[in-house]
Amino acid sequence: MAELFDLPAIIGGSGLQAMPGLDITERVDIDTAWGKPSSLITVGQLGGQKVLFLARHSDEHGIPPHKVNYRANIAALAELGASCIFAFNAVGGINDGLGAGSLVVPQQIVDYTWGREHTYSDSSDVALNYVDFTEPYDAELRTALIDAAVQSGCDIARQGVYGATQGPRLESAAEITRMERDGCDIVGMTGMPEAGLAREKNLPYACLALVVNPAAGKSGRLISFEEITQVMAERMPLVNTVLAEACNSALVTQKHT
Repeated sequence: MAELFDLPAIIGGSGLQAMPGLDITERVDIDTAWGKPSSLITVGQLGGQKVLFLARHSDEHGIPPHKVNYRANIAALAELGASCIFAFNAVGGINDGLGAGSLVVPQQIVDYTWGREHTYSDSSDVALNYVDFTEPYDAELRTALIDAAVQSGCDIARQGVYGATQGPRLESAAEITRMERDGCDIVGMTGMPEAGLAREKNLPYACLALVVNPAAGKSGRLISFEEITQVMAERMPLVNTVLAEACNSALVTQKHT
């Protein structure tokens, strides 16, 4: 049986295949009933706090959003004894007030994905598990992220609705218009079923989103991947700082470990 760590975990998305500043002490190779996770689970010290880290798209960023084994990822962290999960997501901005470079801590999510393995309750030998998903993100973890951003001296949107799309293609302008009518503020491809699976495993979960581009049709020009790369280069150091501070916060260390 794998060692149980009882530590906060970070799931890194696009732009965060490795955690800068993480002093690695161990790389755990774990198998689950749902297969292998996207990458080995990294154990290390981050700003004084021991944490777990998993690269959602693999260490080489080679797994597309619709092919990520979300069930294995969440199950692996749960089996290793993760106490809570901070997820990082690169997203597009739908709300006009959320320009490229904005940090957002969403409080709600709308799932537009399809065909993904999205539950652990999908076989006759597993008890059917109806979970409440009224508030998909943990309030204390959201507060930890917001407080960490404030302490770092940066602006952060304290709420927002994350629209999760299928990918890997980006959305059409008409799809973004529909999502805006639905109340979505940001759009990404990996928010679900990750958040729902964490709830099934009773793992407190929150998302730190970085807006890397205006969503389709919101800027009057085509999406530039060069601009996305530039935004990531400029803002990822801040993302790293916020995640490290959040993992070290009293809310996390006292309530979730």
